[in-house]
Amino acid sequence: MDKLSIEQKIFIRRSDGRVHLAEIIKLEGGDSNLITVEWPEGHTVRGKELPLELVVLMNPHIFDPPRCSGNAPLGNQTASISPRSMKQRIVAGGLLPGLATAAPRQQTKAPAREDEVVHQAERMRQERERRRQAQARSRQDREQGKSEDPGNPNWEIARMIRVQREQMESQPVRSGTTSERVNSNQIMVCVRKRPLRRKELADREQDVVSIPSKHTLVVHEPRKHVNLVKFLENHSFRFDYVFNEDCSNAMVYEYTARPLIKHIFDGGMATCFAYGQTGSGKTHTMGGQFPGRHQSSMDGIYGMAAMDVFATLKTVPYNKLNLKVSCSFFEIYGSRVFDLLMPGKPQLRVLEDSNQQVNVVGLTQNAVQNTDDVLALLELGNSVRTSGHTSANSKSSRSHAVFQIVLRSATEEKLHGKFSLIDLAGNERGADNSSADRVTRLEGSEINKSLLVLKECIRALGRQSSHLPFRGSKLTHVLRDSFIGGKKVKTCMIAMISPCLHSVEHTLNTLRYADRVKELSVDSIFSKRKQDANLGSTSMSDIVSQSPTQQLFPSASSTSLPGGGNQAQQPTNTTNDLSRSQNRTPKSTYPTSGQQLVQRKGRSPQEVSMELAKSLAQFRGRNFP
Repeated sequence: MDKLSIEQKIFIRRSDGRVHLAEIIKLEGGDSNLITVEWPEGHTVRGKELPLELVVLMNPHIFDPPRCSGNAPLGNQTASISPRSMKQRIVAGGLLPGLATAAPRQQTKAPAREDEVVHQAERMRQERERRRQAQARSRQDREQGKSEDPGNPNWEIARMIRVQREQMESQPVRSGTTSERVNSNQIMVCVRKRPLRRKELADREQDVVSIPSKHTLVVHEPRKHVNLVKFLENHSFRFDYVFNEDCSNAMVYEYTARPLIKHIFDGGMATCFAYGQTGSGKTHTMGGQFPGRHQSSMDGIYGMAAMDVFATLKTVPYNKLNLKVSCSFFEIYGSRVFDLLMPGKPQLRVLEDSNQQVNVVGLTQNAVQNTDDVLALLELGNSVRTSGHTSANSKSSRSHAVFQIVLRSATEEKLHGKFSLIDLAGNERGADNSSADRVTRLEGSEINKSLLVLKECIRALGRQSSHLPFRGSKLTHVLRDSFIGGKKVKTCMIAMISPCLHSVEHTLNTLRYADRVKELSVDSIFSKRKQDANLGSTSMSDIVSQSPTQQLFPSASSTSLPGGGNQAQQPTNTTNDLSRSQNRTPKSTYPTSGQQLVQRKGRSPQEVSMELAKSLAQFRGRNFP
């Protein structure tokens, strides 16, 4: 450091390997030994701090000056003295005789100092080459994937879904024997996936719903990591039956509404709902197909149910009951009820009589003799039903349509059975109606309110609860007799979903609504939880099980494109794995109350106290290990 000075010119090496002169502007001694230099570069002046070792390495002429040569000026030279020989040195006494025969000492060379800057530049070059190769492979994979599906803007999502579906063993619902179709559940929840429309196919809309079996389905929700790498979040659900886009209305009717026909002839109450977002196919399923501008009611659940009612009426032993059939058709728009079979569609009142029976005052109940009479009533009611224009559908049903088939005794006019077929209004989110007018927003709020109350009523029916919140909306108030009656009441819900990518949020909302109506679990979720308990606890509440559905997704729920990395190895799959059973009541873990102990005869106060203490100790041992 003593041989350096301010404004002295020294050589430095840049990080890119260049060597040039720089001027010293600052010297720091002590423990740091740093030298600050600066140099002009173009119109700017750049600076840098260097350790003393690098300066010594780059400037050996400053720290190790050469010895004076014979051509140097005389004033700077000293007298030249020739070296003495070994004998002369021994004679002069400058060297002992024993040391004269010793071997000459070998000179050890100082290890060469490695240039850290050069090595660092080499490492940076190698890393840069690796990055370039990885980017080249990623571009090649992207070009290959894009060439497999040309013209598709969502080719990355389509490729990931296609890879997962190739590993899927599809077992859809098929028309089987009657024993396979019979379902004795009091509440049955089914899901139907509609096919893509021609306009959606022309727009290259992506199908994000997969159906691996007749009981389960998986929704592939596209997501992005923090580094913008795309991946799929897979949501798995399980229901009584799941119908794919190839299933017809007749097949859906066989598994949903047809088993309820026998129930109403046995003196029960049956209800069948069609629920889903606007444009998901509810009216198509319940009312029938649209071959043109007019609807063909014969292909819907309305017409097929009427046909089976008249066919069952002629079979043994129901032909001896002397029953007659009548039909009514009305709609619930907001909180008002309108009769669809009366000219002018008059508004009706809903009142309760002294027996707490809900009656729609003035509702028309037309007696029918065959299926053609029912189809005529359906055509009349559908022509005057309230519809409107929304952001999702140009002709959206804005009211709940209720079609009832009533069986009464021909002699006593006593109610024998009732079948209510309901085409619910399409549910919509408030965010989708933000640009709509006030009337449309009020319609949406009333629809969502009635659907929420309907869900709670069906759940209370499944739990055999003593309280049914049927007065929460006009829809459940009218259908009170369909929820009260115990085992005589059966309900079937058909959740309609759209497979489009732009409707994935609506689809998930519909499936979660249907899941909460009747909570089912994937079969192998219990074995998966046992494995997790042996391996260690996890903080994730919803995990896709290692069933055939889980085997399709080896990274649990996230799948990224090749080359982009798979950084979301922690899935957030949502599975309706609520494992509550309707036919099983858990054992109470609460201690025996003191009141119950006192009520037992022949007990002294001391015995009651001791038994209560033992019960409390057992309770703490079971719940606080």
